Amino acid sequence: MPSTHDESAILATDLRKSYGSEVALDSLTLDIPHGTVYGFLGPNGAGKTTTMRLLTGLSDPDSGSVRVCGVDPSDRRAIAGRVGYLPETPPLYDEFSAREQLEYVADLRDISRSVARERIGEYLDQFGLAGDADRRIDGYSKGMKQKTAFIQSVLHEPDVLYLDEPTSGLDPRAARTIRESIIAFADAGTTVFLSTHILPVVEAVADEVGVLFDGRLVTEGTPAEVQARAETGESGSLEDAFLAVTSEPETDAASRRE
Repeated sequence: MPSTHDESAILATDLRKSYGSEVALDSLTLDIPHGTVYGFLGPNGAGKTTTMRLLTGLSDPDSGSVRVCGVDPSDRRAIAGRVGYLPETPPLYDEFSAREQLEYVADLRDISRSVARERIGEYLDQFGLAGDADRRIDGYSKGMKQKTAFIQSVLHEPDVLYLDEPTSGLDPRAARTIRESIIAFADAGTTVFLSTHILPVVEAVADEVGVLFDGRLVTEGTPAEVQARAETGESGSLEDAFLAVTSEPETDAASRRE
């Protein structure tokens, strides 16, 4: 169950990460409270995947620090039960059925068989997979695989849930189920770190938004605050704000072409 202590759910301070001469992330600082849905936005190549890897302990920063529920995520033993992670390309075994995949993950997570059976059954029903739960995953559509992967990321009821494009490949009904699930998890105290290109999803669920551009956090706040700061003069949508804060000045764009 989500932690009740007063520490930030995610606290990142001056994170920097380079690959060779290329700076992927530059002085990123985040302070995300428990129970927050944090929408993490940015164009391709902005550094979102690098950030996700640092926050989940899959990669180490060149400098700076990360704490997730007060724990350094590089301590895999300490952090394993506290976080759930749905990457853009989920790890699934094609030769398993969805039920077998979820039972396997439950066993890895040390969830008792009786609890796992109950949770798996509820999630399979919720996501419309019950009728196909015993079919091999290699016969699933992309959307069915995505739903299976989402379930496995939340099966152990993590304190912090990282989602990378969670509605990718989903039909509108399934995408709504994901959105409703995100809100329900946050209401129960889970912190959700959501990275997606689908801005209406962020508008629907996010309490806070951060926009990354060229490895730097260029704006942060509630969706309304981000929209107001962009001063687009348009309809005031999050899409307008996102485009405004991630557009290069003409002089910068010209210099990059030369």
